[in-house]
Amino acid sequence: MSPVRSVEAVHALLGERLTQREVAGSAFFGAESERIARVCHRMAERFARGGRLVAVGLSPAARSDARHVAVEFVHPVIVGKRALPALGLTGESGALAHELSLTAEPDDIVICFGEPADGDELPAAIAVARARGCLTISFSALGAEWVFEPPSDDPFVRQELVETLYHVLWELVHVFFEHRGLLEGRTERRSHDAGASSFLYPFLAEREDDLDAVLADVGASVLMKADEVHALRVATLDGGAAVFAEAAAATRGSLDAGGRLLALGNGGSATDAIDVVADFVAPPFAWPPRPAIDLVADTAIITAIANDIGSEAIFARQVIAYGRAGDVLLALSTSGNSLSVLDALAEARRRELVTIALVGYDGGQVAEQQLADHVLISPSQYIPRIQEAQATAYHVLRELVELG
Repeated sequence: MSPVRSVEAVHALLGERLTQREVAGSAFFGAESERIARVCHRMAERFARGGRLVAVGLSPAARSDARHVAVEFVHPVIVGKRALPALGLTGESGALAHELSLTAEPDDIVICFGEPADGDELPAAIAVARARGCLTISFSALGAEWVFEPPSDDPFVRQELVETLYHVLWELVHVFFEHRGLLEGRTERRSHDAGASSFLYPFLAEREDDLDAVLADVGASVLMKADEVHALRVATLDGGAAVFAEAAAATRGSLDAGGRLLALGNGGSATDAIDVVADFVAPPFAWPPRPAIDLVADTAIITAIANDIGSEAIFARQVIAYGRAGDVLLALSTSGNSLSVLDALAEARRRELVTIALVGYDGGQVAEQQLADHVLISPSQYIPRIQEAQATAYHVLRELVELG
């Protein structure tokens, strides 16, 4: 690949990447919307019977997705949504098939992240789950009952499509789960208020007696969500060519001079920080591995700091321990207002690190107080869409680091 040396060239590359994602997203969700609606209904039935979601993955990127989908279900980002049980298994206690044999129960839902190239463990794990009676979902040909294969060979694009899909699964499972008249074994077919989902799915309050009609409406909403994330990607990338060029150049300069990248975030953004570090340390393309430290990885350090000092210090203390002048700190925050992120950025600036922030909403205090050297804003108030746009942003940033 030829080096990128100008804002104009970066802008052109961003346009190419946006088109690539628009084409893949339209093809994927256009083909799969009806099946996505149906699998969400099946998942809701499992949760209603006491089942859990068990997410599994082995590669660094797949582990971040397994953790991400688990936190979305356990700690919902929409006020009024109930916590649904979810676990992430990443092979830390042995082979995945062994872990699942000790964990999976018949009403559980097993979502498998990864590719056939990851080896035999993933198909073996899915085989165990299916034998146990679990509903199984995967995003490549691994033997699952429900397979949603992204139509792209680009690992970044594939992962972004999968992230949007599992966010949609989370959103739509709640739609069905909150309306028990649509679930198997429930004889009542009554209309009632759509509750926390009413502003997104007003049709549910009126059509709970017609499952096929609701499935059709929910399938249509899948396409709407795909359009929403593309629009937000455009808003994030299209006007940010100068920021991308400067942030990439600063990161490349730091790494070439012996610096390291540190990444952090909270909740779903923590799993995105895991993914960022994986992309630098074990890049999916023929790029050189780059030194990077994940500040969310060590639960002993995080819980010690939170317990003894306070949760706002969990990242700043690690910046003190690991950060050196000239290193790069990449912070992810959907609000731009998290105290732990703000304190870490302030500490990084005091220690002369390069600071990059990916933030949502209007940028929050990070943008208002100019707490980072390079700020990329995804202008939305809806957290899943923000995180999906931010995934594209840090994937493109990673690419630009190697382009020049």
